[in-house]
Amino acid sequence: MAEDLINNNDIYFPSNLGTNDKLITLLNRTSRTLCDWFSKADKNGPLPFGESFNCIMPAEDGNSEEDLFSDIESLLNNSFNPVHPGSLAHLDPPPLIFSILGDLIAAGLNNNLLAYELSPSVTLLEESLCKWFAKKIGFNDFSGGIAASGGTLSNLNALIAARNNAGLGSDPNSVLLVSEDAHSSFVKCIRVMGLDTRNLVRIKTDNQGRMDINDLRNSLDKCSTENKKIFAIVATLGTTVRGAIDPIKEISEICKQRNIWLHIDGSIGGIFAITSIPIEGLNNINQANSITINPQKIIGITKTSSLLLVSNMSTLENTFNTGLPYISSKENIINRGEIGIQGSRPAEVIKLWLGLRFLGLKGIEDILNSSIKRKDFFEKNISKNKFDIYSGPLHIVSFLPNKLKPKDSDAWTQTKVNELINNNFMLSRPKFKGKYFLRVVMGNYNTKDSDIEELLRLLDA
Repeated sequence: MAEDLINNNDIYFPSNLGTNDKLITLLNRTSRTLCDWFSKADKNGPLPFGESFNCIMPAEDGNSEEDLFSDIESLLNNSFNPVHPGSLAHLDPPPLIFSILGDLIAAGLNNNLLAYELSPSVTLLEESLCKWFAKKIGFNDFSGGIAASGGTLSNLNALIAARNNAGLGSDPNSVLLVSEDAHSSFVKCIRVMGLDTRNLVRIKTDNQGRMDINDLRNSLDKCSTENKKIFAIVATLGTTVRGAIDPIKEISEICKQRNIWLHIDGSIGGIFAITSIPIEGLNNINQANSITINPQKIIGITKTSSLLLVSNMSTLENTFNTGLPYISSKENIINRGEIGIQGSRPAEVIKLWLGLRFLGLKGIEDILNSSIKRKDFFEKNISKNKFDIYSGPLHIVSFLPNKLKPKDSDAWTQTKVNELINNNFMLSRPKFKGKYFLRVVMGNYNTKDSDIEELLRLLDA
């Protein structure tokens, strides 16, 4: 039996001999199946109309290729499709073609970013790419970063490093300051760090959705009076509901004066910082200690792709280094499992690398500029007489009928979301300041002006 398995191991795994013809055949068939699904997006809409996917579990004997491909097609046909031009609900754009290929290469390599000996080329690639990003946003030669599965984990890596840097690793009086419109993941971060929601101090926002500087100063003074020890202030570069940007310049000056770690949650808008696109409020981010950037949210790098960039790499090493006693190390090479929470990680940075190389800086700017133009077109043409508009400098707009009461916003948004999805437009309905809103995210490169005009007509009906 063991000999049969050895003789037929090309059925189960790539072969170290021969041409791997079977794998090539399966990859070609898979590619055709996926591309057929992309091509049917315009007909099928952003979401499946039914729930017909049957989650079949493994049986005693393995399934045939035909059974598996039939189930793959069923899985695809019952999935959200980001390629459809009406997919405008969330920060989930169509996947970049070369990023899809990067995912394939990463899966085939099956290298592990835990250590250099398990991923020699990819370790150097991730280090170099993070350094490139860090220098592009204005960090110095001591800077760098690490990739993670998403913005939540990148933010958590930063906050743990900030608390360790402040010498408050187990202090129950340590606090984190964020705006009241900051992402909900900071509640998770506080919990994971063994703190209570009382350790999360929320700062009021102004009428543009930005952190109120006067309230920030007052809160800092109050924390000092109450013997609360601040380990970080978080500025948001693109809030979830309206894409607002906190006043980073003023916040960075306060952090410098008071020797407080400044972290920027740039999950949504941080990618704009590597371009020359003029975005109001996008300045002085190089004064931060750390910043999260999520290329997956707008330029189509396939999930997952998030970066934590830090102004000084030693802060990550001092926080997360354990020595990895069971792994060989190489002089002057940092094992990437020693600078973040995650140990084993796939070679996901390949899809970011290939995607960026394919686009070039001009291509990146083209995608980002187009998202701003779509947002501007939508905002210019939506009826101001009918809707209250909430937006910022980025590509997100939330809106609601004028003077609609909180209790009525739930029903109106739910009804409208259902009407729109029946017409192949997918919008989200976030809850914001006690009301439900409709939100449109203009990061879909396939969305044309004619699509936006049709959406506006449906909203106006």
